[in-house]
Amino acid sequence: MINLELPKKLRASANQAHQVAAEIFRPVSRKYDLAEHEYPIELDTMAAMIEGLSDSGTQDISGATGGRKAEGAESDEHATELLGNSNGGNMSALLNALETCWGDAGLMLSIPYQGLGNAAIAAVSTDEQLARFGKVWAAMAITEPSFGSDSAAVTATATLDGDEWVLNGTKIFVTAGSRATHIVVWASVDRSAGRAAIKSFVVPRDAKGLTVSRLEHKLGIKASDTAEIRFEDCRIPADNILGSPEVNVEKGFAGVMQTFDNTRPLVAAMAVGVGRAALEELRTVLEDAGVEISYDKPANNQHAAAAEFLRLEADWESAYLLSLRAAWMADNKKPNSLEASMSKAKAGRMGTDVTLKAVELAGATGYSQRPLLEKWARDSKILDIFEGTQQIQQLIVARRVLNLSSDKLK
Repeated sequence: MINLELPKKLRASANQAHQVAAEIFRPVSRKYDLAEHEYPIELDTMAAMIEGLSDSGTQDISGATGGRKAEGAESDEHATELLGNSNGGNMSALLNALETCWGDAGLMLSIPYQGLGNAAIAAVSTDEQLARFGKVWAAMAITEPSFGSDSAAVTATATLDGDEWVLNGTKIFVTAGSRATHIVVWASVDRSAGRAAIKSFVVPRDAKGLTVSRLEHKLGIKASDTAEIRFEDCRIPADNILGSPEVNVEKGFAGVMQTFDNTRPLVAAMAVGVGRAALEELRTVLEDAGVEISYDKPANNQHAAAAEFLRLEADWESAYLLSLRAAWMADNKKPNSLEASMSKAKAGRMGTDVTLKAVELAGATGYSQRPLLEKWARDSKILDIFEGTQQIQQLIVARRVLNLSSDKLK
């Protein structure tokens, strides 16, 4: 028998994140949607709180770190050995991301010291690097003007010069790129070696040779800054390369790609959070209009809007459960590349479907700026794009299910 109730320790963390979403994010959500690129000063008060929670062993509010802790911090490994099951950092991170995005996805991506680059540091850094970079605010720089979802097409380069790496190249669509204290940059250490030579580097944002050249104007998540960053002979210490500096052709770039196994379930959770917000608002709109939603009657015996709501809610539930599964597998050291992509593909598509249908069913109210429905519809689209598009996720799932390599199934 499967128990789908959340463990008590996870509920406490999720409740705390929900309180942040309800009391800090929701009240200013529209304000920063209309004031793109304006820094949300309300988040300054959260920085000290997050640092205090981190020091006390409580999981991060947004979940971007994936729950990994620096050496010497408490861990759930002993409990896993005793019980054979762990609901730890990744599950907590996922639930926190879900709850904060119920409040506002853009503000969640702007939480100080909780950037997407922190997930990369948590995934592939050594213990010594985690001790150095575990508390920085790290953005993630992968996409370039010449490619999007094909992460193997990186053209930015990193050349070892004595005890320093010299970075050159341009990165676009860097979330929190102008606000974070550090940037995790994907670059090739040897273009002739192909994808195996792609490594990730931690670069301080104030490093000489790093320039934030532009901020993007976007459809949604406007509270979050999205930057173009240029690296021109940007020098960083040699030990700022995450993980091993060795080029292993047989392993390829599985090390840096491991980051996505952590972040894709989190992005899925973001879509689940936005979807739940839209469903709750839609239920209120329908009930106010006299539409009864029943779980006892067949859908075809109910109002058409009620039947559609039930369909959307079922789709939401499946995305939620797939996301939980991917995070649980990560906590229990099970390979979850397939499940991470499944959850991201399902939740990304669900998020856009649910939010757009909610706008449609709410009529003129949904299309207006009175509720946040139209904003959630705009915000949800990016959750089906970044960390790998819908099409890329389906391709990865197909490769895993059919056991075919990337050169056999493109």
